[in-house]
Amino acid sequence: MKQLSVSKNKELNDYSHFFRGSSFQQKKLYKEARKELLQISNKFALNPQRTIRLAAISLELREFENAKNYYESAISMPETSNEIHSLSLIYEGLGITYFFLEKYEKAEDYLIKNEAIKEKEKNEKELLDAYNALANLYYVQYKDQQAIPYFQKAYLLSKNLNDLGKKVLAATNMSTVEENAKNYKKALEYRKEANKWTDSLNNQNKIWAVADYEKKFAITQKQKEIKVLQVENQLKNTQRNFLFFSAIGLLLLLTGGVYLYAQKVKNSKIILHQKNKLDELNATKDQLFSIVSHDLRSSVNALKTSNSKLSATLESKNYDQLNQLIAQNSIIANGAYSLLDNLLHWALLQTKQLYFHKESIHLYSIIQQIEFNYKPFLLDKSITFENSVSKNIFLFVDLDSFKIVFRNLLDNAIKFSKQNGTITFSTNEIDSDFCEIIMEDTGIGMSQNTINELLQEGGLLAKKSDSEIIGTGLGLQLCRQMIKKNNGTFKIESELNKGTKIIVTFPKMKQNG
Repeated sequence: MKQLSVSKNKELNDYSHFFRGSSFQQKKLYKEARKELLQISNKFALNPQRTIRLAAISLELREFENAKNYYESAISMPETSNEIHSLSLIYEGLGITYFFLEKYEKAEDYLIKNEAIKEKEKNEKELLDAYNALANLYYVQYKDQQAIPYFQKAYLLSKNLNDLGKKVLAATNMSTVEENAKNYKKALEYRKEANKWTDSLNNQNKIWAVADYEKKFAITQKQKEIKVLQVENQLKNTQRNFLFFSAIGLLLLLTGGVYLYAQKVKNSKIILHQKNKLDELNATKDQLFSIVSHDLRSSVNALKTSNSKLSATLESKNYDQLNQLIAQNSIIANGAYSLLDNLLHWALLQTKQLYFHKESIHLYSIIQQIEFNYKPFLLDKSITFENSVSKNIFLFVDLDSFKIVFRNLLDNAIKFSKQNGTITFSTNEIDSDFCEIIMEDTGIGMSQNTINELLQEGGLLAKKSDSEIIGTGLGLQLCRQMIKKNNGTFKIESELNKGTKIIVTFPKMKQNG
């Protein structure tokens, strides 16, 4: 807008209109986008791209004749013949346009050409769109034998993509195909998969929202820092001016001036100290919210999965399985309540409102309790749990924080283990004062870089190596804090695809006599 308001250079103005029109199109403001693009001269260097955009806008506005005319104009331009991607956009646009005009033979011709180009380009996301377009074209004409292979190709291709929206669409299409073919069991499987990707997409949107909030928070913090620096600069300027004028002739007021300056510095330090305290409290609050989200996520997810099975069992009237699921739901709910209770104690500890009490605990019994709390999750993934801890070991630790440590470690082990995996707890008595507790799993493991990041003070991760498992590493950070409070040590040994071994050392209860 600034360029258009100050310049009369036609070429620069054409580019300005093109960029504004493209931006409006991205924001789905199609009428505004078309208004900008129509102000570009026909001698514009990117005229084919401009014509293709006008065609796409007409298609979005369901002005099919206009869209057809623009696409046919673009395909006749000499520059287009050398632009394979532009040809693909035109073929796809014409195919969709003729589809809506119910001229299916022409639509098929252009969509097949588009598919051929996409096959050569090997752009999986655009190739998936090409498969879907052809599948829908055949499906609306009741040509199921031709449509279904394309739906299947799109579905298989979606498995290689990280685009959750594409996964949802592909699974939903396959569900519809199977439902129309009266394969209701298969249709239900695809529908469940679509619902799973929909949930993941919603979670992803929430994560992006949180990231956006954190970004805004960081900007606000920087602005506060700038304001503090401005105040300090103002104080320095005041000091220089005050000393300059005092040196001229107001020697008697020097003592008073110095006193006033000292008071200002003192007040500034008080304000800065209060600000740092407030920042620490806000950081503690944010951490507590993160802890609640991390510890309860697994329980809520398990409850959601169990409720889905419960609904399916009610429909089938399988009362034996129904009783099992109700019992399982009860166990999960009790586990979630236990998590909340322990997290409350941890939060009080962090805010120095809870007395940290060390006592003698029987290690084997505590590991059994933790296994019982996570039994539904172990059964859900068919994971074998082996408690090889010595039954003669007593530790001298705070019980609540000890449970938090191993709940988080076991939760992570289950989360990053595959079906039919194994999780083992064992012990190694180093000497008469300390005992090593070793937890091993056969999960996906982690790289040395990931281990180094997790062992950094306050280090958090945004994503694990498994593309479908997202976490922050907060659980392990909590473990490190609690282990440190109990005078223990923490070590991780792991390799990608070879599992993880976590070694925690705690002081043993000294025997009298």
